[in-house]
Amino acid sequence: MAALTHPNVVDGWFREINTQWPGQAMTLKVKQILHTEKSLFQDVLVFESETYGNVLVLDGVIQCTERDEFSYQEMIAHLPLASHPNPENVLVIGGGDGGVIREVLKHKSVKKVTLCDIDEAVIRVSKDWLPIMSACYKDPRVEVHIGDGFKFLPEHKNEYDAIITDSSDPVGPAEALFKAPYFQLLKEALKEDGHISTQAECLWIHLPLIKELKETCKKLFPVVKYGYTTIPTYPAGQIGIMVCSKDGSRDVTVPLRAVPDTKYYNSEVHKAAFTIPEFGRAMLEDGVNVMPKFSGVRPGPAANQTTKKKVLLLGSGLVAPPAAEYITKHNHELTVACRTFATAEALCANLPNATPMSVDVSSADALRQAIKGHDVVVSLIPYTHHAAVMEAALECKAHVVTTSYVNPQMKALHQKFVDAGLVCFNEIGVDPGVDHLWAIKTIDEVHKAGGKIKSFYSFCGGLPEPAASDNALGYKFSWSPVGVLMALNNDGRFLKDGKVAEVAGKDLMSSAKPYYFTPAYNLVAYPNRDSSVFKEFYGLKDVENLVRGTMRYAGFCEVITAWKEMGFLNDTNRDDLSKDAAPITWLELTAKTLGVEAKEATVIDKLRTLKSFETDSKILIAKFRQLGLFSDEKVSPRGSIMKSLSAILEEKCQFKEGEADLVLLQHTFEVVNADGSEQTITSSLEAYGDRNGGYSAMARLVGVPCGMAVQFILEGVLTTPGVLQPYDEPTCKLFRDRLEKEENITMIEKVI
Repeated sequence: MAALTHPNVVDGWFREINTQWPGQAMTLKVKQILHTEKSLFQDVLVFESETYGNVLVLDGVIQCTERDEFSYQEMIAHLPLASHPNPENVLVIGGGDGGVIREVLKHKSVKKVTLCDIDEAVIRVSKDWLPIMSACYKDPRVEVHIGDGFKFLPEHKNEYDAIITDSSDPVGPAEALFKAPYFQLLKEALKEDGHISTQAECLWIHLPLIKELKETCKKLFPVVKYGYTTIPTYPAGQIGIMVCSKDGSRDVTVPLRAVPDTKYYNSEVHKAAFTIPEFGRAMLEDGVNVMPKFSGVRPGPAANQTTKKKVLLLGSGLVAPPAAEYITKHNHELTVACRTFATAEALCANLPNATPMSVDVSSADALRQAIKGHDVVVSLIPYTHHAAVMEAALECKAHVVTTSYVNPQMKALHQKFVDAGLVCFNEIGVDPGVDHLWAIKTIDEVHKAGGKIKSFYSFCGGLPEPAASDNALGYKFSWSPVGVLMALNNDGRFLKDGKVAEVAGKDLMSSAKPYYFTPAYNLVAYPNRDSSVFKEFYGLKDVENLVRGTMRYAGFCEVITAWKEMGFLNDTNRDDLSKDAAPITWLELTAKTLGVEAKEATVIDKLRTLKSFETDSKILIAKFRQLGLFSDEKVSPRGSIMKSLSAILEEKCQFKEGEADLVLLQHTFEVVNADGSEQTITSSLEAYGDRNGGYSAMARLVGVPCGMAVQFILEGVLTTPGVLQPYDEPTCKLFRDRLEKEENITMIEKVI
């Protein structure tokens, strides 16, 4: 069997390069890679090191090594337990490797230990490769729950004597484990005299974060103490532990009994762990930073203070809030510019370092004034304005980020950006964006292995979740439907059997074919734009079939085909739909467009003569009736029939409270391997939006990569000047690694 490989192992060395300890890196020499996999939540790597035994790595970050794991496991377990009079029922959140459970079981009073870990892969892999830690799972006192701690805790109030949170660093989803709502849940799950301990980062690197965490805990617990231990393979060789008690009379710094069979912990070490060096004490107790001041980048939040930049965000639509949040959480100054000041002000309301302004993007002078003084401008306004924004940015010496496809007007400015030494980074949303990042990954891997990709298919759909697909289209709009309807008139170009094939816009919907994603979805797919150019863009020199397209629920295309035949997607202005025209009902407008009398029966008879109504006419008529196209409801005059149709769709096809959207993205590669064998590889993303007022899946999957591109430019990571797209593997890997680690955004690859 071929030796395993992993992108973090290069030339026989594992490298941990982490934003949590900037300017530093951890390296370990690798004897052999033992296990790699992409779980549902993270990248899992196990390797045998030359000097530290087997090493478990999650999302590129060392979790434990056989040589030094005992220090952390013993201290995070025994500090809260040895200071508790009688811990019987203990909960461990995280810690699927088993190390903390092993230590908890050393306390004779313990009758039950419950592990709650969201990722079964960590437990499974640890049983195979970390037996010293995972042997504890055989103990009958241990109960394992696979799931989210946030959901588990509310179901177990006033139940535990101690809760130990063995969390990863506060990046991406794990950031929530360092916030007040999580600690409130911990408090409620404890008995009245219960203790907690939680991983609390490193004094040398994260002092402001530790102070914030301590202040959060002090609002909830009468006893809060910060201790620490040494461990060579953690950042700066040290890791902190926050210990709290609900009992105000407890002194968690003093052990009540000895703990047997330890390698690091003893009663004296317990007491000493809470003696903090002066630079730490000054910050945590007095709020004074006494660390040396020097030029250059300093770790943690202080680094951001020395490198604070100014970003201008144009637009306030669906994807703007997550992009803005990502930018401001890195401590940059953000200006949000919209057509109306009130809209910009609303977006800035809950953001730090954010300033609203109004701007008329149709005015070159107004654009220049808005961009002046900013380091990066993010253009989330309609793509027709991007070239003007880019021209103004060139004059103001600002970088540019967009989520849009590069059009000829934008590409024409490439050399100007090169000459100015400025970056204009584009196509970094979801489609385009995330699709590029993972397509390039598989293409690069296949080519490096000597294989050929004969067919490549990529389809994406922004949809309502199935339970919310309850209207005539099986589709809902989070913004104006005009853009969606206009795109349905575009031609489709793709490669079939090595030749360019075309589908005219009028036939696009009828070309849709059933599409299998999983058995849960009834989907169709059709070509989108010109896919043929991606043979060159992606370096697919051997490809014979190449289609990029759109997914919709079955039934959508039949409605659109009927509207096209009826003339409902015509964007030509009509006198009877002008603002000054006499009011007209939808029945009258439908009848007039079809050239018949304004009676429902007459209109329906006419519709049944159309080609698009030859099959399933009853269903189509029922859908039209549901939308009110035969009703006495007044038309909202928008100039053209397409825009007036858009108005009724805005009203009747909106997301309701408590409904979520769904983004589906799938690549399919038909591969001929170097040995002549064939295989099909899929790479899939399935993401639901937040039903409780948070971001939609589409907003997050577009806004976060966009904000990340801004951050990479400001970090000096994206430096190549010009008008760029993410079509090369080094750039794509840069985004993939951070999206997976910080945001849990990934595509799952399978060989079928």
